[in-house]
Amino acid sequence: MKTLRTPDRCFDQLEDFPFAPHYAEISDQDGGTLRVHYLDEGPATASPILLLHGEPTWSYLYRTVIPPLVAAGHRVIVPDQVGFGRSDKPEQQSDYTYARHVSWMSELIFEVLNLQDITFFGQDWGGLIGLRLVAAQPERFARVAIGNTGLPTGDHSASEAFLKWQQFSQTTEHFPVGKICTGACVNGLSPSAIAAYDAPFPEDRYKAGARIWPSLVCTSPQDVESSANRQAWESLKKFQKPFLCCFSDQDPVTQGGDKIFKKLIPGAQGQPHVTIEGGGHFLQEDCGPELAGVLISFINA
Repeated sequence: MKTLRTPDRCFDQLEDFPFAPHYAEISDQDGGTLRVHYLDEGPATASPILLLHGEPTWSYLYRTVIPPLVAAGHRVIVPDQVGFGRSDKPEQQSDYTYARHVSWMSELIFEVLNLQDITFFGQDWGGLIGLRLVAAQPERFARVAIGNTGLPTGDHSASEAFLKWQQFSQTTEHFPVGKICTGACVNGLSPSAIAAYDAPFPEDRYKAGARIWPSLVCTSPQDVESSANRQAWESLKKFQKPFLCCFSDQDPVTQGGDKIFKKLIPGAQGQPHVTIEGGGHFLQEDCGPELAGVLISFINA
């Protein structure tokens, strides 16, 4: 597997991102290794909060969520998915599969970092991958929160907004990551934030993961990972620990997606589920401190 590594200089001008990088070597699932980047903030002895990002963002997405969590005494772990941020980027779109993404994060979180007593929050692909990890090793998780995400099997129709996004991602000649991110926020992004989302991709050849990821979402019952997601649902239907939905109110892609979790997961019963107002798809950008407050209250409860 041929990989690319974004030069460190591309990240020199980031604003409001004072976090030290950490790196781990994991298997690329093809006979080689990958260097994966993650943030590790707060006291090392505290139980971890694991935050997973999605498409086409990276750990920068959580820059306003991390400080309140650390101030409340928590350890916060924020990986960059393979193909994004400071993590290595396989060069071919065919190198990226849903199963490999699950395996890559599983090795980092369960084997390298050996996290236990985890509070998990995932959004977008952060949920699609993270919920598979919860289903595989539920004993490692103390509680789960999700926002603007799902665990699709293809047995139900995807939203029209997602299908349009999926089609765009596979047909567009240009894939302007920063502009895509600002378009999925209610308030838009500053020029510096747009530049920060473009930073991991100095050339188009770095974008193989970003380009292919939307097509890996299960939208048909016959999709390659549909069966694995159904199996994950069977595990989640037995998940008794606290499970919180905190979707935003202005995301056309995942709107209403919280209902199935509230209905089927035992741990979701009786929880103070919240709709975060004023948030688009990337609620971390529009409502980062509010999201942090929701997570702190969830843990304290």
